[in-house]
Amino acid sequence: MSTPRFLKLPAGVRRTFVETSRGAFAALEALPGSGVVERCPALLVPGFTGSKEDFIAVLETLARAGRRVVAVDMRGQYESKGSPDDPAAYTRAALGEDIAALAEALGPEPVHVVGHSFGGLVTREPVISGLLRPVSYTLMSSGPGALTGRAAANAKALREAIPELGMARIWEVHLAPDMVARSVPEEIVTFLKARALGSCPHGLVCMAGELLSAPDRVDELAKAAEDADVPILVLYGEDDDVWDPRVQATMAERLGAARVVIPSAAHSPAVEAPETTASALTAFWNQADRHIF
Repeated sequence: MSTPRFLKLPAGVRRTFVETSRGAFAALEALPGSGVVERCPALLVPGFTGSKEDFIAVLETLARAGRRVVAVDMRGQYESKGSPDDPAAYTRAALGEDIAALAEALGPEPVHVVGHSFGGLVTREPVISGLLRPVSYTLMSSGPGALTGRAAANAKALREAIPELGMARIWEVHLAPDMVARSVPEEIVTFLKARALGSCPHGLVCMAGELLSAPDRVDELAKAAEDADVPILVLYGEDDDVWDPRVQATMAERLGAARVVIPSAAHSPAVEAPETTASALTAFWNQADRHIF
């Protein structure tokens, strides 16, 4: 679970909803301090149990380069409305269609897309299908396919526990004590509880299943990106404990992608090393923008 270190919105960042052809999605939107947008916008997509707040520490810095930057809650996450009676709404393909609709809503310029963790498995779907053609594409702490090892065991345990216990009980018995043990500040704990209980339980169960069953689509992504001339960046923390850094390095090679390893970061570089992460993204985006302007 990504844990933001602060919640106060930086200068130039506001809470909003992005209206799309597939519904409204809760978002944090950052604009340059000057108010002048000179570069292609960026869309940031969180992971499985995450939310838009996972990017809060990088938004102001990313926008400072002259672009609009939007971080969203996916369908059923935190403040974005879920589809509790529709399992098909939470497949990687369906969630990917949501992302394509979001990118279209941020247009008319093409959009830089970043998918963190499960967000990477989701955002690659519309890139592969051709529904989304971003100006650049970043896989942040994501992998080639399904989770393995301890991360898979954790996702499976949560998937099985939600129908039996409910998120309120899971929070009380498992998550809250962990927060206390880690000395997480009370304000952050309050937010994490609201996010856990506000997310659609059915959506969490379905998304956990997607994480456990996602096939390796790296070769398909490489071909789609090459055909559409979309540059790819693979970015991850040196101590990532969800997808092994060596697996992500191999994925970058298979994609012919640029690769950035963030020192002193694990699975959430935007939280753990925000300035280094923002600098790497800005450099990559600025290079990609040169093909547009």
